Amino acid sequence: MAASGGRMNRLMMLMIVALIGWVAYERSSTRPAAALDPQHEVRPVVARGDLAEDERATIEIFKRTAPSVVYIRNIGLRRDFFTRDIFKIPQGAGSGFVYDPAGYLVTNLHVIRGADSVVVTLADQSEHEAKVVGFAPDKDLAVLKLDDVGSDKLRAIAVGASADLQVGQKVFAIGNPFGLDHTLTTGIVSALGREIDSLVDGRMIEDVIQTDAAINPGNSGGPLLDSAGRLIGVNTQIASPSGGSAGIGFAIPVDTVVRVVTQIIQHGRVIRSGIGATIVPDRIAQRLGYTGVMLNEIQPGSGAERAGLKGLKLSRDGTRIDEPGDIIIAVGERTVAGSNDLLNALEPHAVGEKVEITYRRGEQVLKATVTLQAIE
Repeated sequence: MAASGGRMNRLMMLMIVALIGWVAYERSSTRPAAALDPQHEVRPVVARGDLAEDERATIEIFKRTAPSVVYIRNIGLRRDFFTRDIFKIPQGAGSGFVYDPAGYLVTNLHVIRGADSVVVTLADQSEHEAKVVGFAPDKDLAVLKLDDVGSDKLRAIAVGASADLQVGQKVFAIGNPFGLDHTLTTGIVSALGREIDSLVDGRMIEDVIQTDAAINPGNSGGPLLDSAGRLIGVNTQIASPSGGSAGIGFAIPVDTVVRVVTQIIQHGRVIRSGIGATIVPDRIAQRLGYTGVMLNEIQPGSGAERAGLKGLKLSRDGTRIDEPGDIIIAVGERTVAGSNDLLNALEPHAVGEKVEITYRRGEQVLKATVTLQAIE
């Protein structure tokens, strides 16, 4: 036992000596290899010269547009279970922009959805509670109003057009990603005519702009700008498994934004155009073997009735279809395969406008001109 204890002591001593040697080596290896120079002076700064033209243009776009971009917080109200006091809790945040100096702001509907209160922070860091004027769930757009802010503090964004955009154009996104103050990211138009699902009601949004400009959480509702600093879209979502920017972002085109926002400001809602008929749900029509939109009931005096369109006829006891309704397969030059196609095809047309409907009745393919009417 004594011999064993001696061996253990010698082993411990060897380990201690090795550790001391290793520490000494580390200290010596980090010492300067050469003598220090106490006379060393700070190196002079080399003059940069003028900024490149594209840099100056980007800086100007940010300076001119950032004051139009706002930070939006979604606030919920909760009652304490024990004290019954009401307290505020943040439910989310995003971006928006001043659309009109009268106090109208535009953002995504999903940014303010479920809010009991919407708080807007302007470029001067002042906070104001905004009222919700109206929204369009199928476009994920909402309009807010600031009533307590003078027009001198609200710089409206310059509005451009999206119909003439081209893949490869430079674009700029300004917003408040992750709650940070105004942030600028740049990129190009990666693709046009994309389709995405609305984050609110799941309906397809058409003609969406795809960009590689970084759009992170908090950028939603902020503006997408062209190289002239004009609004060309509203940043709405990204395609990313991780939730961070992966170079695929989407923006609702400004031509759609202007049409929707104008109606919301004028009427508090979007006035939609329709033919004056209810339709058979897609799943039922498909189950029956039909492609297109089958008409269910034709409203008396409607454009559909005046154009001679017919709805389906049920048996007297209402248990079976005696005669299918007309099946719309095209509006103008646009093919209609389902109800979403029909809604999107009619959307650009105003109430009172006439459209050509192509439909199938039995084995016949017919055409009719229908005057559109306002629908709820």
